[in-house]
Amino acid sequence: MQVMVQDLRIMTTSEVAYFLRVHPNTVRHWTNKGLLPSFRLGTRRDRRFRREDVDDFLRQNNLALV
Repeated sequence: MQVMVQDLRIMTTSEVAYFLRVHPNTVRHWTNKGLLPSFRLGTRRDRRFRREDVDDFLRQNNLALV
């Protein structure tokens, strides 16, 4: 039996903002509008992002990191 391992890299709002070179509030705005999928954790409901979703967001919006 072969087991496939996925890249389960989870990113914080700040990490995504740094990666995309935008302000964290921009990432929050995109999430609130449903443009960038996230999930919430803990009692503070902190946002977390899958790296795969961030990459998909880049492709869907024809964004390239320079």
